[in-house]
Amino acid sequence: MKIEKIKNYNQMLLAVLGTIAIIFALVGLIAFAVMIIDEFRWNRNNEMETGILSEEKIEELQKENKREQVISYELPQLVDTPNAIYIIPVSHITLHEPEGIQGLLDASYSNSKQDIDSRYASQFYGVYNNLIVYDQKAETSNKLFEKRVNFNEIKAEYFSDDILLLFKVAEKDTYRDGVINLQDYKSLYIYSISEGQLKKIGNDDMDIFSYAFLGDSKDLIIQFGIDKNKNGRYKSYNEPTIIKRYHYLSGSLTDIVNPTTHTNLQMMLEGSEK
Repeated sequence: MKIEKIKNYNQMLLAVLGTIAIIFALVGLIAFAVMIIDEFRWNRNNEMETGILSEEKIEELQKENKREQVISYELPQLVDTPNAIYIIPVSHITLHEPEGIQGLLDASYSNSKQDIDSRYASQFYGVYNNLIVYDQKAETSNKLFEKRVNFNEIKAEYFSDDILLLFKVAEKDTYRDGVINLQDYKSLYIYSISEGQLKKIGNDDMDIFSYAFLGDSKDLIIQFGIDKNKNGRYKSYNEPTIIKRYHYLSGSLTDIVNPTTHTNLQMMLEGSEK
């Protein structure tokens, strides 16, 4: 009788252990699947955000009279209805292999996901290297940038007397990985539709991380990322930020937190305050 009970107990124990083992195996399988999916998405995003080639790479291609990226245009987006002002984001496609440069580029429109009916949207996303402002009434189109840049977002902010377009723009291969993209330091550019003027806010040693308007004014609070390890790339998870106020009319930057308060806060954090 005791032997039978022991057998039953052992069978129950084995069944429980087997069930636990199956559960752990399923959890491990699910975790592995999630990791593979995340890796796929990361690789896919990296492929999509190619940036533009660095000056060094461009020079190599030019020696062979070749190109590796071609211009592509997004659908025009209406940003100023009364004056019929459109913006046309200029994108680019990276070819599988470099091609010879022969005459003018025969570029085609990209397959934009944005529809012309979304013209009242205030934000546009993509992989851009310039922007064309198209005046339907005057039938004129003008590009904003006279140099090679890369950005992925355009914000349109509406005021009673103006419309401002804002972009976080990379201009140099600060990370030194062969491309100019959003891994590099970025500056903030502001374009006034009414004034037709482009302003730049930036610092050669810091990255523009984030920004926000102060109330209803055109002044901004800007969060600068500090590249502590000086590798040309700001990483938000282990590198700090500072904040400054940008005065739109004067174009000046001033500290929000005064140096004394900043020093006091750091000393408190370190436990070294007196």
